[in-house]
Amino acid sequence: MSTSAHAVNTSETAAISGQKHYLTRGTSAYRRASLALFLSGFSTFSLLYCVQPLLPIFSQEFSVSPAESSLSLSLSTGFLAVAIVCAAAVSEGLGRRSLMSISLTGAALLTIATAFAPNWHLLLVIRALQGLVLGGVPAVAMAYLAEEIDPRGLGATMGLYVGGTAFGGMSGRVLTGIFAEYLTWRPALFIIGAIGLAAAIGFIALLPPSRNFVRRPGFDPRFHAKAWLGHLSNPALPFIFAIAFLAMGSFVTIYNYAGFRLIAPPYGLNQTELGLIFTVYLFGIGASSIGGLLGDRIGHFSVLLFGLVLTAAGSALTLAASLPIIILGITVLTTGFFMSHSIASGLVGKLAHGTKGHASSLYMLAYYVGSSLMGSAGGWFFAVEGWAAVVIFTLAILALAFVSACLAQHLARRKA
Repeated sequence: MSTSAHAVNTSETAAISGQKHYLTRGTSAYRRASLALFLSGFSTFSLLYCVQPLLPIFSQEFSVSPAESSLSLSLSTGFLAVAIVCAAAVSEGLGRRSLMSISLTGAALLTIATAFAPNWHLLLVIRALQGLVLGGVPAVAMAYLAEEIDPRGLGATMGLYVGGTAFGGMSGRVLTGIFAEYLTWRPALFIIGAIGLAAAIGFIALLPPSRNFVRRPGFDPRFHAKAWLGHLSNPALPFIFAIAFLAMGSFVTIYNYAGFRLIAPPYGLNQTELGLIFTVYLFGIGASSIGGLLGDRIGHFSVLLFGLVLTAAGSALTLAASLPIIILGITVLTTGFFMSHSIASGLVGKLAHGTKGHASSLYMLAYYVGSSLMGSAGGWFFAVEGWAAVVIFTLAILALAFVSACLAQHLARRKA
């Protein structure tokens, strides 16, 4: 019997018998898993958001409005949201590791294909397909961490994974902006796709096999429906899902339309300068890890509420006319959002009872539906009333997110 087959059989026997063999901090397997999941987050978000700095270019080249140009991102996130639900079910039979590997490789190849799209409509079709393919990563990655990592260090590891998503989001935006400035947008997307392919290869080489997961051959609709309904009946979890929808919606709205504001007078930024603003994602990387560590020590809900307040404060700061203050606002917004997201995603694993992949899929469904719907809706506010309307819109939905966090905290404590 091969080593990998023996590992799978051993893990399934352990899972069936109720034993858990967690990856613990300080071991080689833990370090490999951490790096692999960092690469998966990096690749997913760099490939997903690489078009964001290109929205003004798409608007000019294809003669579409700002709201229409945002479809190149919103379609991807919308189809990603749908795919995530299916991915949770598919991973029960195919396996976490296999599904993530296929998704990362396919998404990278589709990004390369986007560089050769001859017209706007085909570009949108490819981006939609990319969203479908990428659905195999986010929810399954969170489920893998919740199943395989020692619960005592889950917050820190989840923070590292979310930090990878932040680094990927930053790299995709910054590098695409710089490459588009000097090479045009098609070579820029080709290069980003090639980087994503390299990250996928690294992920496949590094990630250890699941040890606490048992495959479920075939497809049982009743099992999956029962699992999803079970999580929705959990008193606190639906409010955590609402936070994902609202917080992500506000974050993407600011990032989608800040570029249109900053390339216009009086700022007149070029693509490189606009792309460099996204280096504030570095603060998101730090905030994800710090937020996870603080949540493990002082309480997850306290850090979550603080992160949402920071996100709202950053959004409000972008109302200023001064460019440095606008950048400061985007920095504060990014810090608060990633702190909130790392805590909220970790709470899903802690509050869910069994079938954690299904719980994670519902969280990510809300996350990406918020990105898709709110990200496009923000374009209507921008077109009608300008930037002030965009900020008011984001502050309103962040207020709802704060209320949701308070209710989730109350319900979780009452149940405990």
